[in-house]
Amino acid sequence: MSQTVTLSPTKAWMVSLRLRTLPLALASIVTGSAMAGWQGHFKPVIALMALITAALLQILSNLANDYGDAIKGSDEKGRIGPLRGMQLGIITREQMRVALMAAIFLSLLSGAVLIWIACEKPADILGFLVLGVLSVIAAITYTMGTRPYGYMGLGDLSVLIFFGWLSVGGSYYLQTGAFHSVVMLPATACGLLAAAVLNINNLRDIESDRLNGKNTLAVRLGPTRARYYHVALLTGAVFCLAIFTLLELHNLVGWLFVLTVPALYMQARYVLHETSPSGIRPMLEKTVKCALLINILFAVGLLFS
Repeated sequence: MSQTVTLSPTKAWMVSLRLRTLPLALASIVTGSAMAGWQGHFKPVIALMALITAALLQILSNLANDYGDAIKGSDEKGRIGPLRGMQLGIITREQMRVALMAAIFLSLLSGAVLIWIACEKPADILGFLVLGVLSVIAAITYTMGTRPYGYMGLGDLSVLIFFGWLSVGGSYYLQTGAFHSVVMLPATACGLLAAAVLNINNLRDIESDRLNGKNTLAVRLGPTRARYYHVALLTGAVFCLAIFTLLELHNLVGWLFVLTVPALYMQARYVLHETSPSGIRPMLEKTVKCALLINILFAVGLLFS
């Protein structure tokens, strides 16, 4: 604990930015772009701008999460997770507000550039402008405001929508100019994997969240049902990718993603049997890596199909 408390200002900002979460945000853009490439419509510049926008939105969400939890007192010293800069007094409220304003500006600017280079129809421009603003609002209000939805157990649904349906479907549409319902299967898989990462985070902090009135879905379900919920998320993601592969791909390379199934099984088994919040902590990074790997293998299998 003492090592964490003596964070330098630079290290404190790195902790608050949570750069290790970025691969998960980028994975859904990779999947959507791979879907576009599968249809022969991959556009590198649009894909790159989508990646930058997704990364900035994730950083905005991370900073807003730290600010909201610190203001509400949810990041207290008894929590299992890493201590944050605001929690330790290294980052002031004013400094974090400036960082949040900068992240909002950069996210909106990147999103505007993305829309400018990708959209031609007025309806598409208006639609993606609305979606962009909603994405920024969702990133901010997860823990900030008078009624943050993360404190009401709606974070998992938001992750499914924004890390799954919107990220995959949106990046696919921006490159192809069309939408096909079958895209929703990989999009749902991405969203479920992202929700699994959030659920591990909430399982780790379940006791401190409950004591501080942060009623995440894990708190509402309770530790036992939240563990079975985690297994359902992992299983559902694999099932969605399998259905898509059966319907759309017709060779073995499309099944590359199943190479991750043993790792997912081992993780599910561990989460079911590990009852202590501290024992859940190492699973957060492993879940991120598993989610990233299955998305990459799916994208590779898709392109080679």
